[in-house]
Amino acid sequence: MTRSRDQAPDLFTVHHEQVVDAPLAERMRPRVFEDFVGQDDITATDRPLRRAIEADQLSSVIFWGPPGSGKTTLAHLIARYTKAQFVSFSAVTGGVPELRMIIKAAEQRRLINGQRTILFVDEIHRFNKAQQDAFLPHVERGTIILVGATTENPSFEVISPLLSRSILVVLKPLSDEALGRILDRALNDSEVGLGQLKAAVSPQACQRLVAFGNGDARAMLTALEFVVRQAPRESDGTRAIDVAMLEAALNAKALRYDKTGEEHYNTISAYIKSLRDSDADGALYWLARMLEAGEDPTFIARRMVIFASEDVGNADPLALVVAVSVAQAVQLVGLPEAQINLAHGTTYLASRPKDNASYIGLLEASKDAQAHGNLGVPLHLRNAVTSVMKDLGYGTDYRYVHDDPRARTEQTHLPPVLKDRRYYRPKPSP
Repeated sequence: MTRSRDQAPDLFTVHHEQVVDAPLAERMRPRVFEDFVGQDDITATDRPLRRAIEADQLSSVIFWGPPGSGKTTLAHLIARYTKAQFVSFSAVTGGVPELRMIIKAAEQRRLINGQRTILFVDEIHRFNKAQQDAFLPHVERGTIILVGATTENPSFEVISPLLSRSILVVLKPLSDEALGRILDRALNDSEVGLGQLKAAVSPQACQRLVAFGNGDARAMLTALEFVVRQAPRESDGTRAIDVAMLEAALNAKALRYDKTGEEHYNTISAYIKSLRDSDADGALYWLARMLEAGEDPTFIARRMVIFASEDVGNADPLALVVAVSVAQAVQLVGLPEAQINLAHGTTYLASRPKDNASYIGLLEASKDAQAHGNLGVPLHLRNAVTSVMKDLGYGTDYRYVHDDPRARTEQTHLPPVLKDRRYYRPKPSP
């Protein structure tokens, strides 16, 4: 196995003595698969990806996962195990001109000594679609083996031709158990960890640090290093850290939540589906998650207004009145008090009977409107506002329901081709 041989040294190439001043999260980065925890579905000894890396038979791959889940660590492991030239490239700081230079060097390397080039592109989603196109011919010809990393859903952020030529590897947020193992290793490792600082972290504080990480090893280790280094030394040289000290040092935890990214849509989806299933407890939890993470309360209120008509409908027409009132209250009151209004509306909508017949009826009617084009309005439903219209038969045989109650059921209101359609099918009352 060889290391990267990029022209400029980076964290793929530096030796231990060069990273002693690096952040703890970087120093603790696993250098062998045996130290990599939390993604056993991907890196266990019998997993295809690990076998491909160890056998130096890797093909283009996209790593998709939340921050701190191990995407860059896997890239480091590839750099250590592969015999190919490993080149790291950031979509944040690099551009197409630099990429052309890398490709040219890869072509020469392959021509002269047959050596392959693995190109690691961090945050590949930051390349626009035209820039991503630049990779395609070189991936197809085998000039480079692309290893991309992204926190965003590749279905939306990576062009389809590139995605179809790569293996998609999905990394999960690290479990509490995995974070706990990483935390213990960092506290006890005297070579690159914090072992020499003799930190005595209480079990409750460890648990709180794991919760702070929220699946993100980098966030947890960054917090750990900050807390340990600012903790006062006791007479015996230890640094005692309890929950009170931890909370004082870190203040409030900002939950992992991108108001424009996938986590935003995942959370509101969980909220709406909890409402739909009449689970008030689940809905309140996801509401709290959104509010704690700083979601715009007007966005939540708008979704409640939509839900009131889409999912409750005429099973309880008052639901729309309540939802609109909550939306108005949010505008009038503002946070933090508006949380109470949102909770009120959430529990009301969750507890009401559900009937989406209005929404389903609209969808079915829309299909017919698109399929049949501009079907003419039946003559008896047209208003004869001029004599010419009257001569043409507008309004002929129209039956006024207040004079003839039977007209409501006997008079057709659809174009002839659709006369037997039934769009609105409300659920029977419980």
